[in-house]
Amino acid sequence: MSSLGTSGGFLRFAHGAAATRLVPVVLATTILGACAGLPPGADYPKTQSVALVHPEETRLGGQFAGAAREHHGNSGFRIITVGVDGFATRMQMIDAAERTLDLQYFIFRGDETGRLLTDALSRAADRGVRVRVLIDDGNTIPGDEQIVALDAHRGVEVRIFNPFAYRGHAILLRALEFLFNARRLDYRMHNKLLVVDNAVAIIGGRNVGNQYFQMDPESQFADDDVFAGGPIAGQLSVTFDAYWNSEFSIPARAFASKNQAPAAFVALRARARGPSGQRGQASKSNVIDYVARSATGEPYAGMLSGRLPLVWAHAQVVCDSPDKKRVESGVRGGRLMIRPVAAIANAAQSELLMVTPYFVPADDELRILTDLRQRDVHVGILTNSLESSPDLMAHAGYTHYRVPLLKDGANLYEARSLLGNARGSGQTLKLSRYGNYALHAKLFVFDRQKIFIGSMNFDQRSKRINTEVGLIIDSGELAQQTAARFAAMVQPENSYVLALRPGSAGRTPHLAWDTREDGKPVEYVQEPARSVWQRLKVRLLSLLPLGREL
Repeated sequence: MSSLGTSGGFLRFAHGAAATRLVPVVLATTILGACAGLPPGADYPKTQSVALVHPEETRLGGQFAGAAREHHGNSGFRIITVGVDGFATRMQMIDAAERTLDLQYFIFRGDETGRLLTDALSRAADRGVRVRVLIDDGNTIPGDEQIVALDAHRGVEVRIFNPFAYRGHAILLRALEFLFNARRLDYRMHNKLLVVDNAVAIIGGRNVGNQYFQMDPESQFADDDVFAGGPIAGQLSVTFDAYWNSEFSIPARAFASKNQAPAAFVALRARARGPSGQRGQASKSNVIDYVARSATGEPYAGMLSGRLPLVWAHAQVVCDSPDKKRVESGVRGGRLMIRPVAAIANAAQSELLMVTPYFVPADDELRILTDLRQRDVHVGILTNSLESSPDLMAHAGYTHYRVPLLKDGANLYEARSLLGNARGSGQTLKLSRYGNYALHAKLFVFDRQKIFIGSMNFDQRSKRINTEVGLIIDSGELAQQTAARFAAMVQPENSYVLALRPGSAGRTPHLAWDTREDGKPVEYVQEPARSVWQRLKVRLLSLLPLGREL
């Protein structure tokens, strides 16, 4: 996770003469953009479009319309906890599309899995499927523009949410543009959604990229998706359409030269064919052959056939409006997803379980947790440890809340980067042994009767700055499944169990991290870290007043 659009603003810089020469151009562009208050390209012509009006005319739409009638109008769900299954399901859903594909992502990497998914979208467009892709622009790195090349296909349209004016990858220039237009550019679309034929969808916390599908030994982000079919897909499409047609979504062609776009698309097609005209193969550097895994048709085929049963339940879409900042300030009407999620959390009677990679609550959210403990509601929180956290600024913000939470009686757990076993982790023990595990899931369980799953972290950036989307599902079965996974992950083999130890000779209590290593209990009285320098950086960052940005 980069520092831009995630926590604390733009803190990294680049060097080089080429970047220096472009500084005046970027300054002029950003100053003009700041005056306008809208993204560059906001005046570029674009056509309003909406989701497929009659999904029942497709095979998927007909199947799930009939199944929904049999289940009293509810929708079918299955949580996908295994990272490689998240990739395979997306590939298989894209290959199954007949009429429309809508994708909305915060990050769409240009690595192996990102390129394979892009190639699948291109093939779908070749067979006449209308493809709409909406991507955020805050976290792009060199190579990610490969998805934008798809815009040259007559059946594909790509839009960029709240784009930078500068389209290159010199960090200095992006930093300068952010510096002069931070109020706009700090606002990011964090949503993750894929909808096929307005009939089935996959939604959750996973971005597109090797690490998010737990395939990269150097970095594994444990996450969850939920496959959803039935009426809920249409409701999710409504949120996609709102973002797609918003003033912040700018057509990619607004930034492409007449010669640049066709050339990029030709290169994209050549890469997809490969030297022998065959589809791409998995890199030998990866532990899992995800291309072969996708080719099996599972788990998607099993979910459609009933071999992997869906859980049918009522669900509610919770989503921020595209113009979240003005909704929050009261200038414009709209939706804020924190409100229904907070209301259900506040109403918990016996238990609230939370899985979040970043834990930096606002004052009112902290009061909810305090009130729950005063009513003797069990509160369990699983988040990243210092050694597993991909964002040290977010972890620095989190450190201020540990002692108050423990004093209130909450149960606090921090995931280890090196897991003792793979139960509930979403990956094999072989991959876990690389010691680069990190949480990225966003899951809440309410009284083991309802769950929230989506893109929203329990931090102030998700509440105030990023837009988010998710589902609240009324299902005791899914809640029990998620609680079981929570129980597996908070075992001492996989997590540090935080505790307050009394200080000696009247000193204040101190934190302890209890865990199990090689089958033996171990207690740390100093925060476990990858290095002394990592621990020192967090201590220094914790002194900065960055709470509202984290």
